[in-house]
Amino acid sequence: MNLRWPPLTGVVFVILIVISFILSGETPDFDDTGEEVISFYTDNEGSQMVSAVLGAYAALFFIFFASLLRAELRRNEEGPGVLSTISFAGAVVFAVGGLAFAGFTFTLADLADESPDPGAMQALNALNGEFFFPVAVGMGAFLLGAGIATIRGGVLSTWIGWAAVVIGVLAVTPAGFFAFLAGLAWVLVVSIMLAREPESPAAATPPPSPGAAPPPPSPGAP
Repeated sequence: MNLRWPPLTGVVFVILIVISFILSGETPDFDDTGEEVISFYTDNEGSQMVSAVLGAYAALFFIFFASLLRAELRRNEEGPGVLSTISFAGAVVFAVGGLAFAGFTFTLADLADESPDPGAMQALNALNGEFFFPVAVGMGAFLLGAGIATIRGGVLSTWIGWAAVVIGVLAVTPAGFFAFLAGLAWVLVVSIMLAREPESPAAATPPPSPGAAPPPPSPGAP
């Protein structure tokens, strides 16, 4: 079975996110004292920094995957491509939200052993635990745009489109964390589906250049 490797960036994204979460472990609650926050990040500086870096790389691979998905959706979408654009815009917002979490975590770990102000560390920790709107809204827009475009364009599978719509709606509700986990599973499945799809003839055969000479007439032509 031949695979198209670029779509598997979605698989890499999911793997990096899972490893990042495992390394991060149970971080301090948003209402913990500054001293408790400093103690945690001092004791776990290395694992938290690695977790943050892996989260940042996950955002990079997700942007690559979202770009490839947008191209696939656009090829089957009529009109100006609004839905595929919404999906990609949501992916960018989601990636920015993920990078914010990675940045907060890295900063907390880096400053913990520098005798920081406990109040500042408490505030930064609260942001690290509660700054979820970009992730939720980004995931919702990404999945809703991709889901509706999939249903209308007939790309991939209809059930994949409806699953994206349901998860996208749930992403901006109190069930957002579970929608996030379901969204990771959706990306994993779609990434593998795209990798297994044969390359379309239009993509495999480049069109003739504008300046190419017309083919010579056949011998029997008048």
